[in-house]
Amino acid sequence: MESKSKVQLFFLTLFLSTLTLHAETLATYIVQLHPHAKTKSFFTSKLQWHLSFLQQTISSDEDPSSRLLYSYHSAMEGFAAQLTESELQHLKNLPDVISIRPDKMLQIQTTYSYKFLGLNPARENGWYQSGFGHGTIIGVLDTGVWPESPSFNDHGMPPVPKKWKGICQAGKFFNSSTCNRKLIGARYFTKGHLAVSPLRIPEYLSPRDSSGHGTHTSSTAGGVAVPEAGVFGYGAGVARGMAPGAHIAVYKVCWYNGCYNSDIMAAMDVAIRDGVDILSLSLGGFPVPLYDDSIAIGSFRAMEHGISVVCAAGNNGPVAMSVANEAPWIATVGASTLDRKFPALVHMGNGKTLYGESMYPMGSHHLIRNGKEIELVYVTDVDTESQFCLKGSLPRDKVKGKMVVCDRGVNGRAEKGQVVKEAGGVAMILANTEINMEEDSVDVHVLPATLVGFDESVTLKDYINSTVRPLGRIEFGGTVIGRGVRAPAVARFSSRGPSFQNPSILKPDVIAPGVNIIAAWPQNLGPTGLPEDSRRVNFSVMSGTSMACPHVSGIAALIHSAHPKWSPAAIKSAIMTTAVETDHTGRPILDEDKPAGVFDMGAGHVNPDRALSPGLVYDIRPHEYVIHLCSLGYTRSEIFSITHRNVSCYDIMKMNRGFSLNYPSFSVIFKGRMRRKMFTRRLTNVGNPHSIYSVEVLAPEGVKVIVKPKRLVFEQVNQSLSYRVYFLSRKRDKKVGDFMNSAQGHLTWVQSQNGSYRVRSPIAVTWKISKEH
Repeated sequence: MESKSKVQLFFLTLFLSTLTLHAETLATYIVQLHPHAKTKSFFTSKLQWHLSFLQQTISSDEDPSSRLLYSYHSAMEGFAAQLTESELQHLKNLPDVISIRPDKMLQIQTTYSYKFLGLNPARENGWYQSGFGHGTIIGVLDTGVWPESPSFNDHGMPPVPKKWKGICQAGKFFNSSTCNRKLIGARYFTKGHLAVSPLRIPEYLSPRDSSGHGTHTSSTAGGVAVPEAGVFGYGAGVARGMAPGAHIAVYKVCWYNGCYNSDIMAAMDVAIRDGVDILSLSLGGFPVPLYDDSIAIGSFRAMEHGISVVCAAGNNGPVAMSVANEAPWIATVGASTLDRKFPALVHMGNGKTLYGESMYPMGSHHLIRNGKEIELVYVTDVDTESQFCLKGSLPRDKVKGKMVVCDRGVNGRAEKGQVVKEAGGVAMILANTEINMEEDSVDVHVLPATLVGFDESVTLKDYINSTVRPLGRIEFGGTVIGRGVRAPAVARFSSRGPSFQNPSILKPDVIAPGVNIIAAWPQNLGPTGLPEDSRRVNFSVMSGTSMACPHVSGIAALIHSAHPKWSPAAIKSAIMTTAVETDHTGRPILDEDKPAGVFDMGAGHVNPDRALSPGLVYDIRPHEYVIHLCSLGYTRSEIFSITHRNVSCYDIMKMNRGFSLNYPSFSVIFKGRMRRKMFTRRLTNVGNPHSIYSVEVLAPEGVKVIVKPKRLVFEQVNQSLSYRVYFLSRKRDKKVGDFMNSAQGHLTWVQSQNGSYRVRSPIAVTWKISKEH
């Protein structure tokens, strides 16, 4: 009996220790390793080397490979794995481990926009200069793709470039033969997402797109011409991407819950090896330090391989310092408006009319055809959820047969319409709250609906409260282009600078169309797994910096096709220095009711035609970014995490006194009693030989700007010349209330012979005042 008790005690102890192990929660971490570690040579492959760290860390008999999610080689040296807290602490102390970061989730942030940007297939312009982007490969990291969309038809496309090493990965309702000469590759990455939560129906475990976001962005960047495109008759015309001749490779990293850094890093890791030329990432979050930013780290590797990385600035505007994807080697894109509107007016029973916008199918509902007024209701006496029309919040007895007013916010705009319809409502008015002001992102709704601005919503609610039986009707006005609309303007939601992590670099870099963009959209799948109607052309409308990003990705593809030897920095410089700061009326681009500033729009609004022939470019070599990081005060280990370069900043800064990054814009920061700043810049001639450029300066208020020399004489193409800029802060009253916090201007190099080239750099000046001032 005694020996039996000992055996039972042994198994009980073993059982409890197992429970203790699994009681520790597993979490996903991205582990960065030293790329030049000597221990690598002891293993037959990098994968085995990566697994060896887990073998030393995991104390149970569990197979280490069961914890490994990804093994990274190109975007970063390291791996993603699931670890307990105690294992994490042990792994941190192993040799050759540089850093360990918890996996984080990021969020995903056309028939007319190419015309708005001046790209016209009927005349000689940027499309012809670049061959429509032929030969360039755009890699899109997003929610996948709907390959049957006519935007990805490969008729007339050239063969797949020989450098392409990617695959067409099979999965649910997606065959390896689905790709073609337009959509040349497709992959999906799930391990980071599945480690946290399961996939939800109707998500596809394949590169197929169930949300539409990835199909929309991919077709915006490089979709081919599709006639008769539009949304329920709105915005009808020929849809084209920015680079209709470019090839597209899709990397599905975003799922129902969002996009995890481990999956994003895995996609960037593979895309670099696959051979893409452009990486387009319409995703991001809030500003984080560069050494803790997986996109910044992966994009540094991509940049070193000659790949241009274009990212969305984020949708957290108009809050200052909200811009994401701040790394100077990334092109960061904010959103602008078009001069195209979709009016849907609200005629109230008191005879007044409110302006709204919508894309509900005109004439498809009897309430619209008959022009009948119906009762308006704004449910405020139940709870705040009713005001926002959250699911299950609307009492059927209060809304049945009525036009329901829903405050914007909390849940999706289109979702509110579904809630109203399920509760028995027959129409909806979306009312902007103060946070959205007059911003007008339209949607495709399941019932007659329109969106009104904040001022209109106040008028509407006043009317509802003033009468016992308020009435209204919606009049849909179709598509209106121009008609006195000033555009482009900065979208209210577009994230703003200055850069939180790196204010010495002006971000965002540029703005591009991102409001009410029409592009390709998924269809419904039938029981066989094929589209229900292959003849149906699906397009939809979306707004966000997610939509602005692929516009610039496509423009970068055009420049790469025209100038295949240009570096990512040269391509970005071309886009920035040719951007415009005026709208189509010739007046300053607006941010709501005031002129937009450099922290709102960066260098300005993209101009594809001019970007293809910029005259001069500010080029940046990879090692110069390292010097820049040193100048910011980053530690050796932080710089190593980003660049994989082991450097002594003391020695670097000693050799590069007065260094400033050769960026196409200027961000000048005066601290305390500082009154003088000097910047050096280097311009490379990519225009005509024997060119002379003279400088023009609009000095920021309160600053004197001196440029030496004032003329640059280039004898040949690809010649580089440097100049210096001195910024002198004029003496001012030291009282905080009287002291200017920021000012802006610009510096432009103009070709003296005929002025055909104008190379413009925005200037932002900020004064940081110490407390005693």
